[in-house]
Amino acid sequence: MNPDVVVESAETAREMAPAHIPASRLLYWSVRRELWENRSIYLAPLAVAALFLFGFVISTIRQAGRIRAALEPVRLHDQKFLQEPYAFAALLLMATTFLVTLFYCLDALNGERRDRSILFWKSLPVSDLTTVLSKASIPLIIMPLLTFAITVATQCIMMVLSSMIVAGRGLDMGTLWPHPSLFRMSVMLFYHLFFIHGLWFAPFYGWLLLVSGWSRRAAILWATLPLLAIGAVEKLVFNSSHFAAMLTYRFSGGSQDDSFSGGGMSMDPGKMFDPVAFMSSPGLWIGLIATAVFLAAAVRLRRNRQPN
Repeated sequence: MNPDVVVESAETAREMAPAHIPASRLLYWSVRRELWENRSIYLAPLAVAALFLFGFVISTIRQAGRIRAALEPVRLHDQKFLQEPYAFAALLLMATTFLVTLFYCLDALNGERRDRSILFWKSLPVSDLTTVLSKASIPLIIMPLLTFAITVATQCIMMVLSSMIVAGRGLDMGTLWPHPSLFRMSVMLFYHLFFIHGLWFAPFYGWLLLVSGWSRRAAILWATLPLLAIGAVEKLVFNSSHFAAMLTYRFSGGSQDDSFSGGGMSMDPGKMFDPVAFMSSPGLWIGLIATAVFLAAAVRLRRNRQPN
């Protein structure tokens, strides 16, 4: 069948579709469609969490004596040892979901053209704007919330398992619960995921979605080569590296910015953070404006692109 004919019939079907469906409902079901089509979004971190818990149980059994010693009043300096597995679990799950998010963005718009399912989705009464926004909501909202939920659940299971193992060695389980402070760690984790992984990294996600909507194949190359080329040309022509420094600053979570306390990539529960200062920082809003430009271009590309 001629793709042009199919696209025309899809546009006709969209015009004839009922117009009374609320935009919020269309967006909701579009997000559910993304979760249904991309199960790796939640299966990958769940698999990593399960594997980590298996290793944690073995490690705790082997080091039960050290844990018991760390809880003694005279060994308070060893209590950092109790917090390390929880921090490592959070970092491991964040790294996993971050990689899943990057690959999702690269395939979000490219995949539906490659398998020609775009002809079907365009026949539904869902605008290109709603579709792109639903895809952008995955890295900006869904992934931070999902990572937070899985990480907190994993840490709680770790606490229960370690308590049971230590109790089997004759120690009161209640002495383990205050170490580490899961509540303080959870607060810092939520801040880090929502503000850094969600808002601060938004330009990266917008750029990857734009490349996904433009490239016909090898999206990862088209996403990285222009950035490398810009940095190389700047270095050769001006003997400077401002563009590379800007990317490093953005990717590091703004850790070089002193405008907000406890910012950057740090998740130390002992540090304070100021969300108000972060939300008023120029770097954040410049990045969000760039994200809006990338998403607007992605919407236009999806409207005009034909199947690969």
